[in-house]
Amino acid sequence: MLSLPGHRCFALLKLKAITNPSHIKQIHAQLITNALKSPPLYAQLIQLYCTKKTFPQSTKIARFVFTHFDPPNLFLFNTLIRCTPPQDSVLVFANWVSKGLLTFDDFTYVFALGSCARFCSLSTLWLGRQIHVHVTKRGLMFNVLVATTLIHFYGSNKDISSGKKVFDQMPMRSSATWNAVINGYCSQSKKAKDCAFNALVLFRDMLVDVSGVKPTDTTMVCVLSVSSRLGLLEFGACVHGYMEKTFYMPENDVFIGTALVDMYSKCGCLDGALLIFSRMREKNVLTWTAMATGMAIHGKGNQAIRLLDSMRDCGVKPNAVTFTSLFAACCHAGLVEEGLHLFDNMKSKWGVEPHIQHYSCIVDLLGRAGHLEEAYNFIMGIPIKPDAILWRSLLSACNVHGDVALGEKVGKILLQLQPEVTFVDVACTSEDFVALSNIYALAERWPDVESVRKQMKVKRVETEPGSSILQTTTHYTLDGFR
Repeated sequence: MLSLPGHRCFALLKLKAITNPSHIKQIHAQLITNALKSPPLYAQLIQLYCTKKTFPQSTKIARFVFTHFDPPNLFLFNTLIRCTPPQDSVLVFANWVSKGLLTFDDFTYVFALGSCARFCSLSTLWLGRQIHVHVTKRGLMFNVLVATTLIHFYGSNKDISSGKKVFDQMPMRSSATWNAVINGYCSQSKKAKDCAFNALVLFRDMLVDVSGVKPTDTTMVCVLSVSSRLGLLEFGACVHGYMEKTFYMPENDVFIGTALVDMYSKCGCLDGALLIFSRMREKNVLTWTAMATGMAIHGKGNQAIRLLDSMRDCGVKPNAVTFTSLFAACCHAGLVEEGLHLFDNMKSKWGVEPHIQHYSCIVDLLGRAGHLEEAYNFIMGIPIKPDAILWRSLLSACNVHGDVALGEKVGKILLQLQPEVTFVDVACTSEDFVALSNIYALAERWPDVESVRKQMKVKRVETEPGSSILQTTTHYTLDGFR
C-alpha cells in the first residue's frame, strides 16, 4: 500500500464524490498506517462516515473512530454528536457525561441540545433539562448561541414556557433568538390559539425592542403562518405592508411569497393570493401546493386541476401533498369524474404513490356525491389496511344520505377498531358511537340507540360538548401593528 501525506488524505476526505465504502476504508487505513493522528483529519473521517450512509453500521464505525483516538479529543467528540443521527447522538452524549473524561465546551452543549430538539421524547426532555442545569452552573447562559439553542430545544419538546423563561433572562438576543421563541410558540399543538397570539405579541415586541434587532425572512414566514392559522387577514396585510417597506419585493423570495399565498387564501382573500402568485418569479412545489389548497378552500375545483398542467409546463413535479389539495378541491366542487381520473393517473402519469390520505379523499369524494356502495367497494379494494378515518368519512356520508343498512355495517366496523379500555388508558372516542347512534335514530330504531348508549356507559365514553368559534378583530391582537 502506497503511503500518502497528511494533506493528501485531507484533500481526499474533502471530496464529495466519494461514495464507495472501500474508498473510505482505504483512506482510513492510510491514516492508521501512517500514524496520522491529526484531529482535523479524523474529524473529517467521522463526518464522512456519518454523511455517506452507503454501507451498514456507518454510524457505529464513526463512533469507533472517536473511541480509538487516544486520548479522547473534544473536537472529535463535538464532530461525532453533531454528525450522527439525533437518537445516537443523545446516547453518545449521555454515555460520556457519565464517564467524566471530557470537559465540555459551549459547542458540545449546542450540538447536544440540537440533537435533543430533533429527537423529541420524555427522556430527551429530561436530558435537555439536565444540560440546562450544566450550562447554568458553568456560566454559559450568557452565550447567545447556547441560550438560543436551549429555547429551540424547549419549543421542539412542547415546553415553550420554559423556553420563554430562558428568553426573558437573556441580556442580549439575536434575530435567531427571536425566531426560536416565535417559532416555538407557532409549533405548539396544545393551546394552539393562545400560543399563536403569544407569537404575534412577541413579534410586536421585536419590532419595538431597543436592541434594534430586525426581523428576518424566517421571522416573516412564521408570523404569516400564524396569521393564516388564526384567519387574521388585516394583521397579515399589515405584515405584508411592513415587508414591502423593509424587504425589496417580498414576492421575489420563494418562501415569503409562498407564505403570503397561503395566508391570503386561508384568510378568505383568494384574489390577493392569486396576485402574489402571479408576481412570483420563482415557484417551487410548496408554492403550487399552497395555491391549489387555496383554490380548494374556495371551491375552485376546475382551476385547481388546471394548475397541475401549469406545474408540468414550468418543470415542477407535484408531490403527495399537492394531490391531497387537488382531491380536496374536487370534493368541495363535486367533481367526481375529474377526481377519479386524477387518482387513476396519479401514479402512472405523475409518479406519485397513493397514500392513506389520498384514499380518504376519494372516499370523501364518492360519499359526498352519494355513491356509497362504490365508496365501500373502493375501501375494500385498496392495497393497504383502512384506518378509522376512511370508515368515518363513509359513515358520515351514510348519515347524510340516509343509508341506514350500510351505515350500520360501517358503524360496527368502527366500533371494532376502538381500543380496549383499561384502567390506565381510556382512549375510546365518542364520535363513532354517536355517529352509529344517529344512524339508528334516523331509522327510528330506538332500542338500538339505547343499546349504543349503554355501550358508551360501560366503556366510560363521554361525549365532548360542541363548540363554536366567533372571530373578532380586537384592539389587543392588532395593537402596535397599525
